[in-house]
Amino acid sequence: MTAELVCFERACRRRFPITEVIYECPSCGGLLEVEYPELHLDAGRLKRLWRERRTENAPIDRSGVWRYRELIPFLEDYGSVVTLGEGNTPLLDAPKAAEYAGLERLTFKHQGFNPTGSFKDNGMTCGVAQALRLGMRRVACVSTGNTSASMTAYAAAAGLEPIIFIPHGNISFGKLAQALEYGARTLQVEANFDEILALVRSLAGELGIYLLNSVNPFRIEGQKSIVIEMMDQRDWRAPDWIALPGGNLGNTAAFGKALRELSEHGFLEKMPRLAVIQAEGAAPFYEYMREEGRGGFRPVAHPETLATAIRIGDPVSWPKAAFEVRSSRGVVEKVSEQEIADAKAVIGRCGIGCEPASAATLAGIRKLRQAGVIAPDEDVVGVLTGHLLKDPDYVYRYHTGQLVTPAGVPVRGAFENRPVVVAKDPRRIAEILLAETLS
Repeated sequence: MTAELVCFERACRRRFPITEVIYECPSCGGLLEVEYPELHLDAGRLKRLWRERRTENAPIDRSGVWRYRELIPFLEDYGSVVTLGEGNTPLLDAPKAAEYAGLERLTFKHQGFNPTGSFKDNGMTCGVAQALRLGMRRVACVSTGNTSASMTAYAAAAGLEPIIFIPHGNISFGKLAQALEYGARTLQVEANFDEILALVRSLAGELGIYLLNSVNPFRIEGQKSIVIEMMDQRDWRAPDWIALPGGNLGNTAAFGKALRELSEHGFLEKMPRLAVIQAEGAAPFYEYMREEGRGGFRPVAHPETLATAIRIGDPVSWPKAAFEVRSSRGVVEKVSEQEIADAKAVIGRCGIGCEPASAATLAGIRKLRQAGVIAPDEDVVGVLTGHLLKDPDYVYRYHTGQLVTPAGVPVRGAFENRPVVVAKDPRRIAEILLAETLS
């Protein structure tokens, strides 16, 4: 199958060999994407084949990414594939969250069920496969947590040397612990995410490292599988809306690309609308889309949010994300720290745990429903991007009244579940439990 790298900018569209180590167009500086000019697919046959592969024991078929390899055919062979069983994440009904949002029904696609606990694994298995194909020995990323955990795990499994760069003091230890455990060489840089990414991009060639942030187009190819699997699980009935958090916007780019390709090849009868949700303190994409691009894209110099996975002020994938949101007739919304925290607690009451950035999804859905953008009877899938235990300190502080925004404003736990300290007295314990039951 012929594959090539293509400049995403519509005024340029310069093409490059699939084996060139390149992250942006040298002519115009635009982002790159993978295209398959000669791709012709039989949707009916592939739907049956992909369902059959679920029962196979071959690792490549059991992967929730490589199972759909006909839609990500950038490799000549699959000898360089390293899989940890990524994908295969569930669709979970969440009636309490639906009620909170004002919907008749709400389903979550929970990417926290991935091997390292986040959606990054879907993209990283493809990025690492390309690194091996290119003969690279060192891989690197800039990360506030999830990317570093995922990249390091896949690099370790592949026998590569992982190097991670993180903002000093701005990372959840639940995420950093993963990267350390998997053997990453870790540099904590005294700068924010965006400043570090610019630095590392300038050093990548000199240091002989392969960059695996979402600027890497092969990451986007892997993340397309989230949507492909979602549609497979829904027996190819597309929802009205897919809502997801917006940080570096790689997922938005990947989701839109997946939907366009699925529609083009006859897998879908309708195109879902994308709803991208950002945190108020890190919402440059929201502002850009609200102003319909007037004045250009303006990064946030000092992004602030407790949802560290989306604390990004200059998202690299914004041009792709803007195209995909417009193509799907989608929307972009922003939510406050309070809204994120309360939505997270509501998701928990459904028996579903997630990291703070994931909860922006429900907070945004609720806000869009209240504004009348989403109707109460519409079919909505919300994407939860990371596992509850990515940031357990946040959970504890919320439920004990200690959570404070970056601006120093206390977050009031509308759904607080404070633990009770009690003496070793059976009568007193019984009184407390009976009083709670009666209340």
